[in-house]
Amino acid sequence: MCHIVPFGGLRPLSGRTHPLVGYLLELAGKPRARVAFVPTATGDSTETLVNMYARFPAERSERTHLALFNRTVEDIEAYLLAQDIIWIGGGNTANLLAVWRVHGVDRALRAAWERGVILTGGSAGSLCWFECGTTDSFNLARLAPLRDGLGFLRGSHCPHYDGEPQRRPLYHALIAEGFPAGYAIDDDAAIHFVGQDLVEVVTARAGASAYRVERGPSGGVVETKLDARFLPEG
Repeated sequence: MCHIVPFGGLRPLSGRTHPLVGYLLELAGKPRARVAFVPTATGDSTETLVNMYARFPAERSERTHLALFNRTVEDIEAYLLAQDIIWIGGGNTANLLAVWRVHGVDRALRAAWERGVILTGGSAGSLCWFECGTTDSFNLARLAPLRDGLGFLRGSHCPHYDGEPQRRPLYHALIAEGFPAGYAIDDDAAIHFVGQDLVEVVTARAGASAYRVERGPSGGVVETKLDARFLPEG
């Protein structure tokens, strides 16, 4: 099965495994899942990598990463196909997509997805899977539409829905103007897609969820909060 689990963003939990990370490890179904981190959206920054490694407990995961700015992996597709989980870090989505396309990561990710590797991430790591969405890639102070996502998932996406005040108003305005319908996700919540089908929404924080956002028959925006299963902290 083809799995994508985008999430809005994750709060830090010092000394504990975030429930959404636990959810991914359970989904992988391995005693020690092979997890690849891809920090392209921050230019392979050391801080991003340290944070990504810290998210996954070593006793439950074999952790490696794919660097593209100082590339050492020759066969990217073979590397990604060997994983159980591929975690895409947040940052600049537009830059991420441009760099991926130069190195063929977009094609390798599609092959991994079709092979059943779990694709996941928040912020840039959730937006990238959709056709389009909202981003701060072009100006950190002002959100704008991004229109050239990978398109593994149909429609649009808005991460950090409850975490940044510009997100909801811009997404509603874009949808009202004819932007493709899609999904918004709060921080600490995630949507699990199998293929193109939504199979579950999960949340690690009371009140956090995901939403279907679309243009109604009269031209107004209809936002539907989706039922979410609560994941208690382990």
